[in-house]
Amino acid sequence: MPLPLVWLDGRLLPLSEARISPLDRGFLFGDAVYEVLPVYGGRAYRMDEHLERLDRSLAGIRMPPVMERAGWLSVFGSLVHGNGGGDLLLYVQVTRGVEPERNHVPQPGTRPTVLAFVAPLPVVPASTIERGTAAITAADLRWSRCDIKATSLLANVLLRWQAADAQTTEAILLRDGWLTEGSSSSVHVVKAARLLTPPQTHAILPGTTRGVLFDLAGREAIVSERRPVAEAELRSAEEIIIASAGGGIRAVTKLDGKVVGTGSPGPVFRRLYAAFLATRAEFSTELPA
Repeated sequence: MPLPLVWLDGRLLPLSEARISPLDRGFLFGDAVYEVLPVYGGRAYRMDEHLERLDRSLAGIRMPPVMERAGWLSVFGSLVHGNGGGDLLLYVQVTRGVEPERNHVPQPGTRPTVLAFVAPLPVVPASTIERGTAAITAADLRWSRCDIKATSLLANVLLRWQAADAQTTEAILLRDGWLTEGSSSSVHVVKAARLLTPPQTHAILPGTTRGVLFDLAGREAIVSERRPVAEAELRSAEEIIIASAGGGIRAVTKLDGKVVGTGSPGPVFRRLYAAFLATRAEFSTELPA
């Protein structure tokens, strides 16, 4: 759950005192975007990449950037250190703001609502790293602009719920016979020791942890390709890897009740995971107190 101090519209205040109007367009329409980034030991992981994606999402819903990097650095620093630092998950949300009436067409000049808070970083059990996790496949029912990290996530909620009902970690999504991503993660397939990832389109969020895997694959001399991945390739994969800000990098060793590869996290996953741990500090930004 969120820690006691949050940042709302220019000030740090107790979560119990944070108030947002019921006429906020984020509440009424889901007219908002967000970002989630991990903080390791008080350092923000891939901060610049997350902020760049936030600005791209804002541009996608016809909003300008709400703050420069230096401003975000100050906000994140006060929020992280004000809540005691450590390993955290930092959430940022920008809505179009509050208008005097409910209207589909936004009014010009509305002041955005900006909220940020932190929560303890979810701990991936050692058993999951050692043995992998299970997933199901599901039809990708989301809208056609998944490249915008919008707060209107009802389809993702229902898909993740479907995975939970099946006692699995994730729903891996298929659209017209092709892999897109997970309900809350990017998905990567290993075939012939090559790391295959669907190319960036409007149907896929440009995940920052997804980008980390490409960087790490290059360092580890693992051949990687960004190309369409057919459902048949997913189902016959040697390895399946999922990645997200909150969950890190995990191996899927069972898909729709069937064993993936050998049934254990494979060599590509193990090399990427070790490199991920070794480079976390390198890819992180120190936050001012």
